[in-house]
Amino acid sequence: MKNGFIKIAAASPALKVADVAYNQAQIIATVERAAADGVRVLCLPELALTGATCGDLFRQRTLIDGAKEALIEIAQATKNLPIFFTVGLPYLWKGKLYNTVAAVIDGEIRALVPQTRVNEAMRRYFTPWDCDAADSLWTDQPLSDVGIGSSICFCAELPMLSIAIEVGDDAFMSVPPSAKLAEQGAILILNPAAAPEIVGRADARRALVISQSARLVCSYVRAEAGRGESTTDYVYGGHDLIAECGKLLAESKPFADGYVVSEIDVERIASERTRSALGFVSESDTAWVTTFSLHLESTALTRKIPRSPFVPEDAAARLTRAEEIVAIQAEGLARRVSHIGCKCVLGISGGLDSTLALLITARAFDILGRNRKDIICVTMPGFGTTSRTKSNAELLCESLGVTFRTIPIGVAVRQHLADIGHDGVTTDVTYENAQARERTQILMDVANMEGAIVVGTGDLSELVLGWATYNGDHMSMYGVNGAIPKTLVRHLVAYFADTATDAQQASVLRDILDTPVSPELLPAKDGEIVQKTEDLVGPYDLHDFFLYYALRYGFSPEKIYRLARHAWGEVYDDATILKWLKTFYRRFFQQQFKRSCLPDGIGVGTVGVSPRGGLTMPSDASVSLWLTEAEKIKE
Repeated sequence: MKNGFIKIAAASPALKVADVAYNQAQIIATVERAAADGVRVLCLPELALTGATCGDLFRQRTLIDGAKEALIEIAQATKNLPIFFTVGLPYLWKGKLYNTVAAVIDGEIRALVPQTRVNEAMRRYFTPWDCDAADSLWTDQPLSDVGIGSSICFCAELPMLSIAIEVGDDAFMSVPPSAKLAEQGAILILNPAAAPEIVGRADARRALVISQSARLVCSYVRAEAGRGESTTDYVYGGHDLIAECGKLLAESKPFADGYVVSEIDVERIASERTRSALGFVSESDTAWVTTFSLHLESTALTRKIPRSPFVPEDAAARLTRAEEIVAIQAEGLARRVSHIGCKCVLGISGGLDSTLALLITARAFDILGRNRKDIICVTMPGFGTTSRTKSNAELLCESLGVTFRTIPIGVAVRQHLADIGHDGVTTDVTYENAQARERTQILMDVANMEGAIVVGTGDLSELVLGWATYNGDHMSMYGVNGAIPKTLVRHLVAYFADTATDAQQASVLRDILDTPVSPELLPAKDGEIVQKTEDLVGPYDLHDFFLYYALRYGFSPEKIYRLARHAWGEVYDDATILKWLKTFYRRFFQQQFKRSCLPDGIGVGTVGVSPRGGLTMPSDASVSLWLTEAEKIKE
C-alpha cells in the first residue's frame, strides 16, 4: 500500500445452486486469481457458498452445516495468500438463521456480518440482525472468538485502511449500516449482493455505488451474484463495480466475466474526509474492531489518472463545467460592481488571462443590464509587445463593444529607469518589472478618473508559482481569475470561442488560444515573442497537475511524481517531470508572500490560494522537507 494505493477487486464466481463443494472450489480459484493479480482486498457475492436461490433448501441442516465446513476449508486453503476477502453463507446461531458474510484473511475467519434488512421473500428463511452491538461466537466451535454483528471494522496494520461490510439490500436502507461504519472510520465498504437483473437495475446499481462512495466519502465495492444462480424466475448478471468518492473506477459488464480490478487511493479518501462532516472515530461503544496485517508494497497502477484534473475529459461534462464556472465568475463580479455602482477597467494584452477576464466582465455587465461601454479596456504596448497580441486585443474589444484605449508605456518606463539609475538597456528583472508596475499604475489612475475598479487578470497557476510582479499585475481591486488555473483558463476561452455567435470574435479567440503564453516584457525578435513563460517556469500542464494534488490532497512529492509519471509519461520523460516538480515546490514556498496580500476574488472550486480561506500559510515557511524528499526520488 505504498503511497496509499491498494488493489481491490470484485468478482462473481460461477456456481451451482446448493453444490457447496463446487462453489468452494470456484471461490478458492477466484481468490487465487485475484492474489496473483496483486489484489489485496476481494469482494465476493452474497451467499456465494450456496447460491442465493436455494429457497427452502436454506432450512436444510445439511446445507447449513456444509456451508460452515466449506468456509473453514476455504480459510485453510488460502492461508498463504496475502488477501482479505469475503464469503457469503447462511449461518445458524442461537437458533436463528442469518444471511451472513464472512471476512477471511491469513487462513482465519475474522468475523461474520449478518444482513439487517431482509426482504419479504427472504424472511421465509432468514432473520434480520437487529442488534447494534457485535457479539462473539465463543460458544460456536471451531469459530470461537469470531465476532458477529453489523458494526464491525477490519483495520489493517497499514495507515488509514479500515474495511467494513454491508450485506445485499442493506445498502438501500434510509440509514444503511455503511453510514455508521463510515463515521466509525471505515474507508472501504464492501457490499456483497445477489440481486437479479431486470430492466434498469444496472443503472440503479451503478448510481447506488457512485452515490454511496460520494456521500460517505469512501471507496464502495459491490459484487453481484452471477452465472449459475437459478433461472426459475430471474437471471443474475455478475455486475461488479468499484467507486471512490463519487467516481466510478471500474465496472464489469453484466453477463460477462464477472471480475473487475482497480486501485483505491486511501490517502485521497482520508484527505477528503478532513474536509467533510465525516471523520474517524477512535472509540465506539458499538463497533467491533479487529485488526489484520498486509504487506507494505508498491501497487502497480492501472486506474486512469487524468492529465488535466481541472478539466473534465468527457465533452458533455466539459461543457457543463465551463458554463458553471463562467456563471460563478460573472455573478461574483456583477455583485461587486452592483454594490459599488462602478465601471470596470482592465488591462488587455491579447493573452489568455486578460481575454478571459474581459469575457467574464462582459457577461457580468450583461447580467446587470449595463452598457458594455462602461468596460474600459486599456492596451499598454511596451518593449516586448508584438503586433499579433496588440491586434488581437483591439479586435476582441471591438467585437465585444467595449471602450478601447491605447496608452504606450515606453517613454514613461524609460524615464523611470533613468530616474533610478538603470541604463535602460540591461534586460534584467528591474527592466521587466518596471513595465508591469507602470501598467498597473496606469490602470489604477484610469479607474480613479472613470469611477471604476480595476479587474485583475492573473490566474491561479501564476499565483501558485509566484509568476507575478509584486504590486504590478499582482494587484487589482477584484480578481476574477484568481481561482482559475491556466489549463482551465484555456478551456474556458475555448468554450467562448466555440459558443461565439460573432465570427470575428470566434476567430480572434482561436488565434489567442494559439499564441504562446508570455508577459511580453523583453524586446521581440523579428516581430515574434521571445519570452515564453513555459520555457522559464515549466509547462503549465505539469504545474497544474502538481498544484492540484499538492493543495487539494496534501500528497507528498514522491506520490505526486508517481502520479505524474503515470499520467504524463508518454509526453514528458522522468527527468523533466522531476525537474519541474522541484521547481514547483521551490517557487510555491518562496512566493507565498505574494499570496498573503491578494485582493478579493472569486472562488470557484476546491483549490484556491486566497488568504481569506483558500490557503492559510506563513510567508516564511521552509520548503526543506519537501525538497529533501524530492531529491531522494530516483528518476
